Amino acid sequence: MRLWGNEYNKMEFAGAFGDLGTLVPFVVGYITLNKMDPLGILVAFGVFKIFVGLYFRTPVPIQPMKAIGGMAIAHAGTITPGMIWGSGIFTGLFWLLMGVTGAITWIEKVTTKPVVRGIMLGLGLSFVVEGLGMMRGEPLFAIGGVLITLLLLQSKRFPAMLVLLGYGVILALIQKPDLFGDLSHISIRFRFPELTFGRISWKDLVAGFIVLGLPQAPLTLGNAIIGTVAENNQYFPDRKVTARTITIDHGVMNLISTFIGGIPMCHGAGGMAGHIRFGARTGGALVILGVIVLLIGLFLSDSVSLLFQVFPRPVLGVILFFAGIELALVIRDIKLKRQNLFVLLLTAGTAMWNIGVAYLAGLLLYYGLERRWIKV
Repeated sequence: MRLWGNEYNKMEFAGAFGDLGTLVPFVVGYITLNKMDPLGILVAFGVFKIFVGLYFRTPVPIQPMKAIGGMAIAHAGTITPGMIWGSGIFTGLFWLLMGVTGAITWIEKVTTKPVVRGIMLGLGLSFVVEGLGMMRGEPLFAIGGVLITLLLLQSKRFPAMLVLLGYGVILALIQKPDLFGDLSHISIRFRFPELTFGRISWKDLVAGFIVLGLPQAPLTLGNAIIGTVAENNQYFPDRKVTARTITIDHGVMNLISTFIGGIPMCHGAGGMAGHIRFGARTGGALVILGVIVLLIGLFLSDSVSLLFQVFPRPVLGVILFFAGIELALVIRDIKLKRQNLFVLLLTAGTAMWNIGVAYLAGLLLYYGLERRWIKV
């Protein structure tokens, strides 16, 4: 894998940060609200970003699981780290079983293109809406970020993401003048993750499975597995991945992450769209970001909350906004027959509310139309 070389290197480096819009808010939430040690979280992300980048050779992202993360952060007073780890164990075992038995391959075969594209369109629009929400608090700064991105989106000399991140740092220092002084006193201390064996009770396992793990499963199926496979194979037909490989990867990744104190992780079509939109074309982007995250975890875990303050919400919102547009554009290969368009739009609209329901509704509608049980 070629990682370095002038303009290529700059674009891969820029694309490496295309997934920060989802990564940073969730990691900050877990650390500040759920009081989880950032060490295990960042080490797990770093290790698997490097592994995935080298193995798949495409910018397949590593993201926090959103349903689990959203529930855990929103109910931080009642969701314990043990429950979060318990959901990771359930998730890891479930997807490992689905991959090893080949069950996921059958699911992939019955899942039609209009349904997959509908899920991706709905998720893309959700990213756009979420990005706009993050930009709303400081619209002038957000407009500046949008203009920078639009002007430099195709530039290889000045990659949009790198300029946008620089803009974010300047914005953060303007908003918090004391931040520069705080950053000069960052604590550098090597630490190694502690295993979670003995820190997870049976109560945590059961509660994590029921409260966090089960609601996540349909989202992982639609977005992190089927959506990611479809997007990867559309953009990189010479480096295709299979649903079975991605599913087994989910299983192994979550079991290891849980046991070193990390959080439930997944791939995701939206994260991949972000990497691609800002220049990533190989797994080198994942390796670059993985090395950075791993080093921060091992040496700067005591200062993570401070470091993440250089990524203001408006800038993260801009990243999410453009990632959402890129993801939504995957529908361009759909043949605009009335039935396909109907299935796509219904699935997309439902996916903005619930991806699991959208997946089932889209499949039922598609096969109902094909067998003429339903007419539109």
